[in-house]
Amino acid sequence: MKFSRKRLLLSLLTIVGLLFLAGVMLMRTAPGVPVLNYHQVEEKDGNPLTLWPDQFEAQMEYLAAEGYTTITIDEMMDALENGTPLPEKPVIITFDDGYADNYEYAYPILKKYGFKATIFLIYDFTNTYPNYLTWEQINEMKASGLIHFESHTMTHANLAELTSTDELRHEIADSHDLLSEKLGYDMHYIAYPGGRVNEEIEEITRAAGYRGGFTVHYGLSTPEEGRYQMDRIPIFGANMHTLTRFKLRLAFAPLIAPLEDLRLTLRSCGFTALANYMLIP
Repeated sequence: MKFSRKRLLLSLLTIVGLLFLAGVMLMRTAPGVPVLNYHQVEEKDGNPLTLWPDQFEAQMEYLAAEGYTTITIDEMMDALENGTPLPEKPVIITFDDGYADNYEYAYPILKKYGFKATIFLIYDFTNTYPNYLTWEQINEMKASGLIHFESHTMTHANLAELTSTDELRHEIADSHDLLSEKLGYDMHYIAYPGGRVNEEIEEITRAAGYRGGFTVHYGLSTPEEGRYQMDRIPIFGANMHTLTRFKLRLAFAPLIAPLEDLRLTLRSCGFTALANYMLIP
């Protein structure tokens, strides 16, 4: 039985309406911590991973003005495991890949506001390519007490596409051990390139000694629902990421997340036009 375009649109609107109501109810009791996911902060145009420095500073200024307190990932996990109290409005700032502009542009702004952040490093890229951090820059940021470093694998391979267990262990376990040795403390967390995870990846991550892992799936981080598949809130795309969009994604994550999942599902099922009707910040 074929559905008309009008009937499909009405069905979509009904689903969106139900999700909206469910999201409003969820927001009142939504567990979890917002973990912001950045990549690059630089002055170039056209890179979908880029945020301009003035955009990043405006976001940090907003967090400070609204009374948010930056915490570490360990502090979030300690609250889960040991009941350690968290501030009233906690937020975690993360950067993937370890670009040199994190040091040049983001770090001075974070210092200005006294904000903590975590940078997930690609071991083989660090101190190797000119647009990635050097160990000297990393050590300077680490010494500040504001910036922590964790693993983003050895080579940024999409782990879900690797078919060899040895390759997975190299990316996950070797980056854990080598970064731990280089930085002088044990790696506790990994951000999976591409964000896709399966049972084998999760098991190798656990066995390697990590305390948790992060995807790129949109939502609040709720480690009690799966500490090796924790959500984040992606914040990048300079050409479309206004301060208003940042505020909406931060404040309404429990509501927006299921809508974004629905949009992705519609696209994967071939309903691209219907998915495009869903204007999600």
